[in-house]
This record gives sequence, C-alpha cells and structure tokens, in this order.
Amino acid sequence: MYNSTKNSGGQIANTIIVPMIVVVLISVLGIFGVMYWSANLSDETAEQSQHHLLSGALKLTQNYMVKQQTGVVIWDEAYWMVNDPDPDSNWIYNNMMNWLFLHHGFNRSILVGKNFDIQNVYARNRSENWMTPELLDELTPAIAKVRARYITSFHKMPSGLYSYMPKGIEAHQSIAETGVLALEGEPYLFSAAAVVPQIQSITTTRTPPVVLVSMVPLRGQKLNDISEMSRLDSFVLAPMQTGRAGVGRFQLRSPRGENVGVIAWQTSQPGSQMLQRINPFLALAAFMIAAVVIAVTIFTRQMTKRLARSEAKAVQAARHDALSGLPNRSRFHTMLTQSVQESVVKGTNIAVVYIDLDHFKDINDTLGHSAGDKVIVAVAERLHRVIPKTGVVARISGDEFAMVIRDCKDDEWLEYILDQVQDEISRPIKIGSRELFASLSLGVSVAPRDGNDPDELLRKADIALYDAKANGRNRRSFFEPTMEHHVQSKDKMSRELRLALRNDELELAYQPQSDTDAKRIVSVEALARWTKEDGTIVSPAQFIPVAEETGLINDLGLWVLNKACAKAHDWPGVTVSVNVSPNQFKHPRFVEKVMAILAANNLPPQRLEIEVTESVFAGRNDSVLKALRRLKNLGVKVALDDFGSGYSSLSYLRRFPFDTLKIDRDFVSDMNGNPEAEAILVSIIQLGKALGMTIVAEGIETLEQIRFLQAHRCHRMQGFFISKPLSDRALGQFLDDFHGTTGSGFGADLSYQPIAAKG
Repeated sequence: MYNSTKNSGGQIANTIIVPMIVVVLISVLGIFGVMYWSANLSDETAEQSQHHLLSGALKLTQNYMVKQQTGVVIWDEAYWMVNDPDPDSNWIYNNMMNWLFLHHGFNRSILVGKNFDIQNVYARNRSENWMTPELLDELTPAIAKVRARYITSFHKMPSGLYSYMPKGIEAHQSIAETGVLALEGEPYLFSAAAVVPQIQSITTTRTPPVVLVSMVPLRGQKLNDISEMSRLDSFVLAPMQTGRAGVGRFQLRSPRGENVGVIAWQTSQPGSQMLQRINPFLALAAFMIAAVVIAVTIFTRQMTKRLARSEAKAVQAARHDALSGLPNRSRFHTMLTQSVQESVVKGTNIAVVYIDLDHFKDINDTLGHSAGDKVIVAVAERLHRVIPKTGVVARISGDEFAMVIRDCKDDEWLEYILDQVQDEISRPIKIGSRELFASLSLGVSVAPRDGNDPDELLRKADIALYDAKANGRNRRSFFEPTMEHHVQSKDKMSRELRLALRNDELELAYQPQSDTDAKRIVSVEALARWTKEDGTIVSPAQFIPVAEETGLINDLGLWVLNKACAKAHDWPGVTVSVNVSPNQFKHPRFVEKVMAILAANNLPPQRLEIEVTESVFAGRNDSVLKALRRLKNLGVKVALDDFGSGYSSLSYLRRFPFDTLKIDRDFVSDMNGNPEAEAILVSIIQLGKALGMTIVAEGIETLEQIRFLQAHRCHRMQGFFISKPLSDRALGQFLDDFHGTTGSGFGADLSYQPIAAKG
C-alpha cells in the first residue's frame, strides 16, 4: 500500500516536474535563440541606419556642390557667352571652369552645347584626352534630365510666349543633377547644371540649355567630409568589397547604373555587444527560473487557466476600441511600427491612411449620440470588410480612423483600393427608419517614399488629410512636400506674429472717410500693418488668416482696438472704425474687454465703430446678436461690412439694427458706365436710408464715382481717390491740410487732389 502510494506520488511528481523541466529548458534555449536573433536584427538595423547616414551625407555633399556651381551657371554674362555662336573659350576657361577649380576644387569640367556637342573641356593640366565618348555616354542621362527640366520650366501663356516658371526650386538655385561616375578608374562626384541668366522673363521659343558639368574626385577631401558628416569608423573607398561580418558597404553607381566603387566602413554591432554583456545573467536567470517553476508547479497549474483568461480580456480591452472593436490608437501605432520594420526588411511599400468622417458632428447634433455610435460601428465594419487581408484598420478617436495597407504595388493600385473604401462608405447607412449618407476625407503617406519613421508617416498622412478637408472634403490627398512647407510656413509666421505682438512691432494705418460733400473727414478705418525687422512687408491677407487659425486673432484684435482708441484723441470729432473677427465674438468676455479699452483710453463709446461681416452670425447666432446688442446699447456703433457680398445680407439687416452699412467695393468698381450696377448701388443706398443707417461706399478710385455718390447723397465715401491708408503722423498732416483754412476739402467743383502722405 505504501509502495503503491509512493509510486503513484512519484508518477504524479514526474508527470508535473519532468514536463516542467523540459519546458524550462526549451524556454531557456528559446530565450537564448531569440536573444541571438534580436542581436542579429539589431546589428542589421544599425547597419541600415548607418547606410542611410552615409547616403544622406553623400546627398548633402552633392547638394553643396550644386550651390558651389551656382555662381557661374546663374550669370547673365556666362549665359550670353556660352550661347554665343562664336564663344570665347579663354573667357569660359578662366571665368567659369578655372574659377570653379580655384574656389571650390572642381578639377575637371566640360561644357555641353545645345546639340549635345562638347564645347569646352577643362582639366587643371589642360589635357583633354580624359574626355571620352564613353564618359559622355555615362553623363547623358543626367544632362538629359537637366535639359528636360529646363525646357519644361517654360510655360506657355495665352499670348503664345513662354514664361520661365521653374517648379520646386528657389529663385537662387540652379536646375542641376548630381551623381557619381568613374574617371580613369577613380570615382568622381559630378554636378550637371543648366547655364541660365540671372533674370528669366519671356521668350518666344523653348530651346535646350548649355549644360556645365563639373567634377571633383571622391577620394580625398570629399570622402573625409562625408566621413565626418556620417561619423562612421574605418572609412575606405575601394573598387569592390566582398561581404564580411562587421563591414558595411555602400555601392556607388553611375547615372547608367554601372558599378563605380564601394564605400566600406566598420559597422557598430550593438546587438552582439549587448549579448556578450547579458549572457552570464541569462544563464543565472535560467537556473533560478527552473527552481522557482518546480517549487510553484502545483499552485500555478491551477491558476494558469484563470489568469490566462483574465489576461486575454485585459489585453483585448487595452488594445481595442470598446465601441467598434477595432484596434485603438496605441495598438495601431505598435502595428504600424511592425509593418514599417517588415517593409524595410522586405523592400516593399506600405501606405498609411488617415481618415476623417465628414460632418460627423452634424449627425450627433441632429440625431443624438446613439445614432452617431451606430454610424461609427457601421463605418468600422465596412472599413474592415473592404481593406486587404494584410491591412490594418483602427479607430484613432471619435470620428477618425486610420489604416495601414501593406505591399502596395504602386499608386494606381493604391488609388483602386481607396476608391473601394470610399465607394463602400458612400452606400446609405440605415439607422432605424432613416438612411444616412456618410463620406470620408483621406490623407495618405507612403513608405519609404515619405520616410520610414512611423510617427513621421502618421504626421504626413495627417497633413495630407488637412489638405483634403481644406479642399472640399469627400476626397483624398497624397502627401507632398509642398504641404509640409505650407504647414511649416504657417507655423513660422504664427510664431513670428506672436513675437511681434509681444514686442509691439506691428503698426496701424488709417484710411479716411469723407462726408457726402467731400468737405470733411468724418471717420477713419484702422488697418493692421506688419513690417519685419529686415524690412519685409507681410500682407494682411497673409497674417490675418494665420491669426484666425491659431487663435492669435483675439490678441491681435484687442491690440488694434487699443491702439486705435489711444490715437483717436489726436483727431477730435472723427469716428474710429475697427474690424472685428468672428472668432473674437467667441470670447465670453469680449464686450467687457472692449469697454475696458474705451475706459482705459478715456474714449466715449460713440466715437468707436465696430465693423463686422455677416460671417459672425454663422453658428451661434444668439450669442453674437447678444454681444452686438450690448455694444450698441453701450453707445458703440456697429457697421455691417462688405454688404452685398453674401447671399443672406438682407436677413441680417432685418435681425439686427446696424448703425452703418458699408457697400462692398465690387459694386462701386463695377458701376462706371454700367446702368445695372448703378441701379443696384442706388437701391442699396435707398435701402440703407430707409432703415435709418449711415451708408458708406468703399473702393472709390475716380472722380466720376464721387460725383455719382454725391448725386445720390451717400453719407460717407472711402477709397484711394480720397486717400490711401496713412500712418498716424501722415493722417494728422492730411487732416490739417483737408480741414485747414487754406484747404476746403474737395470743394464744390471737386477739384481737390489728395496730398501725398509724409513720414
């Protein structure tokens, strides 16, 4: 009995312990295997990163060569000389080719004519036998690209002439191609650039350019520069290099794809180094794990299944969106990172698609959040159904989704997939008895074309999505570098504008408004002006929209209001008119801030006129109307600007009693000799008078317009004919001249001519 129990106990112990030992051994071996695999992968990734560093350093060196070449290829005198039927070879030798050698080390140069003929050959030792037909053949693809880009930079105008408008380059940059070629058995860097005049304007025909090709040996200083930029060890240049562990290789190829040489370096191996450090600890940990596993086998056996079930549920909840069941933002980022790493290893393309459900807020506002949730679920199911099996779709936030599409063959194939996505979403979604129609805006970035960093791909897809939404929604946009430039330019202007406001670097200009008889200035409109420290003038059409988008419009608007009210004391009896943005009315204490500014400057509210456009009534109409009524009741005048430019201006006249009606300048500019335009203008004047409003006509530029408006008793007139916007000092002088004893306004015969602003 005892022996039987003992044997039975031993069998049970063996049943538990022996498999456990086997599992531990396999696990330890597996850990070592995974560590070795991870180390190798880390070494490969490090080598790839170093390869990218070397490629970037080489590209920077080539780009710098293009800049060095700019001094002689963008030069009027050089352009006329190389295009002369009988060019002066000595001039070209000394002022172009030898100059490039003396200043930038280009020791070989050739000048290729419009017909692909060799016009000049340069070498420091004045030899020409190095210039062979085979070398010209190697350079032909690069020269052809330069010629093609130059010709396509001329765009035909309606007149039949061609205007030089190159794309993708700044005015001070040249049209150039760079590369590597073999010359006398040695790798040379070259830059091929079109010789163009400094100022291109108009031409009758498009002809190929003369192309200057300048070369410099890669071995020597250039190789040292690339080594320093990339910070790689044991940098060597060789005709060829066999594959060896720990040695990285960068293959140099000519424009026709021929092998030119190999740059080799000693690669860092972080994985192998890490493995050597942690191997003893791994071995010790393996033994400890085995001991612990044996000790707790009985207990853990009972708890394993229960814990596994709990863990699976927790992982599912942590990685997936509760409503749609799709992966959430965190899980999507992980899957995207894995996909990018796999695509780098395989050499395939992947697309990252940012998706925004158009006008989803309207669904929540009209049908409630329950209906909105059903729409989200329906969209998630359709996206999951239509995406390729290897793809990933996730819900990022409320109405935003994202996709990863692996193994993209080309843009045409990707367009086809995205067409299916949009077609699937455009089908009606049934919510109870209702049919809802949804649409998507999509932003797309593609790796490796747009980079291989997951965060960068997401950011660029988001930029492309912004472009799609800004251009009408229900469409898609592929990321382009110009989009990023636009975003960066807007961000730069926003930061500069914030600093300018903080340092009080902006200025105000004031445009006068005369009375009906053109004998008295009754009002001035305050206009923000920005001139940077370097003298660059930034148009309000540029910085006002940026202020609107970034929220700076509140600070800018209050700054303008405060400056205008402070200066109003210099012009007694003149009303100061200030434009107010729709976004300013969203501030809960806007009215209080206006009154505080009036009080701080001791200016009666009746001398301030606030100009608004009908766009302030979009959305929260009641709050805007309430704020306007409060200002009006406090004595501030309220003007409706650009009347007639919107489709519903009459309804706003009925809903709010404006003090002033400013007629859109288009009506004034169109009335010259146009009976219909004049009839509309007269109708607007009569309408405003019937409603008891002061009528202001903008954009007056001719004497005939003045006479017409006087004939119909328009209350105020504003425009360049009366005066351009003036600085506060120039406005003071203008008012003195206009109202002084020697001046009489425009006079009864309208003979007054505006005096140029001083200062």
